[in-house]
Amino acid sequence: MTYYIHNVPGRLRIKSPVKKHDGGAAAEMVRLLEASIGVKSVSTSTTTGSCLIHCDQAMTGPDDLVLLLRREGYFDPSQAITNEDYIRNVAGKLFSVLAAFV
Repeated sequence: MTYYIHNVPGRLRIKSPVKKHDGGAAAEMVRLLEASIGVKSVSTSTTTGSCLIHCDQAMTGPDDLVLLLRREGYFDPSQAITNEDYIRNVAGKLFSVLAAFV
């Protein structure tokens, strides 16, 4: 599993192998985020390693949250793929499979 990040105003989704299948790490990450100014809600899945954060953009932004998560060892943005990267990868694989049948 790789790191993944997707951001729209007021909403940040990350995936991190650090917390996948690790309930303790996920719970600590939730506490850390919920204590952050501007964070409205946090939900996680240890099955997928996903974390969804809703925040007040006037108080905090995605860069601040990513910096916090990176500093605490939960997320490595240098290894993260974006939603656009993910779509390109899936599309490339799909075209390869289709080309094999043509």
